[in-house]
Amino acid sequence: MELTREDYQRLLLQLLPEGPIWPRDLDTVIAKVLGALSDSLVRVDRRAADVMGEIDPRQTRELLVDWERNFGLPDGCMSDTPTGDERRLRLHQKVAWQGGQSKAFFIGLLEALGYPGCTITEYRRMTVNSKCDAAINQGGWCYAWRVNVPLTVNVKVMTCNSSCDAPLARWGDPGLMCVLSQHKPAHTILYISYGV
Repeated sequence: MELTREDYQRLLLQLLPEGPIWPRDLDTVIAKVLGALSDSLVRVDRRAADVMGEIDPRQTRELLVDWERNFGLPDGCMSDTPTGDERRLRLHQKVAWQGGQSKAFFIGLLEALGYPGCTITEYRRMTVNSKCDAAINQGGWCYAWRVNVPLTVNVKVMTCNSSCDAPLARWGDPGLMCVLSQHKPAHTILYISYGV
């Protein structure tokens, strides 16, 4: 709850001693002096509220560099010139995600990184229960898996404001491969497919 100048002025007037020389009317000189003091208290109150917002890594602005230092960022997975929102997103990912090996974990990680609607394809190796005419690698390598990123998620299209040497369209994110590689099981091979 944000207190106003009038709230602080009223609170300060209530702290005055009892007696006829300490009037509590808002139009007295002492009330005006306390009103001037209230401006400083309002500034301190608002600044305290700003500092409380710095506790959350998703909202931090002033302490972003300190948060990043404490969590080993920036790392090699970030682009050369990330925006403040990208930095906060990567920081939140680093703080909140502990790890896992399930499809649900990786889909949740992709959504947290800004890639909704992704699916995962796992390849199976041939076993004694496979059909006799089944391929040995069953459509892929036995320890490979693929993240299928919808084309609409990360497409950057050339506009009239783009530079003349910009590609007509580009997609993909090298940082995504880096982040997923940090979390993937060590014995697996990861592929990322865009536009599936």
